[in-house]
Amino acid sequence: MIPTSTTSSVPEPSLAELAWTFNHIALASFGGGLSAWSREVVVVEKKWMSDEEFLSALTMCRILPGANQINMAVFVGSKFRGMAGACAACFGLTFMPVVIVLAMSVAYFKFNDVPAMQNTLKGAAAGAVALTFSMAIKTGRKCLTGVIPALLLVATFVMNGVLHWPLFGVLAIVAPPALLWAWPKGARS
Repeated sequence: MIPTSTTSSVPEPSLAELAWTFNHIALASFGGGLSAWSREVVVVEKKWMSDEEFLSALTMCRILPGANQINMAVFVGSKFRGMAGACAACFGLTFMPVVIVLAMSVAYFKFNDVPAMQNTLKGAAAGAVALTFSMAIKTGRKCLTGVIPALLLVATFVMNGVLHWPLFGVLAIVAPPALLWAWPKGARS
């Protein structure tokens, strides 16, 4: 179960604020950095979720079908404003990026042989990797509090990152012990 506690002093966002916030997330991040920037805005700036709630939601968003950040926008939007909030957050997350990608694709196909274009893309990729590592370090401090979570992290990294096993196979192996470890202690009996 995903915890749903929020800071009581934080007012519930309007539909426009949800759309604007997710538009800000989309336009201020790129590539793999979207999760890191989502955490920064939703947890740190807006205080709409705790770190623990964000990590639980992000985990669910990553294992469910669909794009992770669309799933996160649906989660956050529906948490506050139901279906309308989910739609507003998704609209904010996708509208301007679609416009920008369409414009950039025209520019790319016109100028793809220019060396500066290739260097720009390499720099953007490096920035995305750095943002992803930043989020992993910040959230890892909250989650990796014992030996079992660290072992699960290492096992998942080795199976998926090093051995390139398919995600579903890795989840089939790692998820059962992770669920057993995380299951509330009182509910086990």
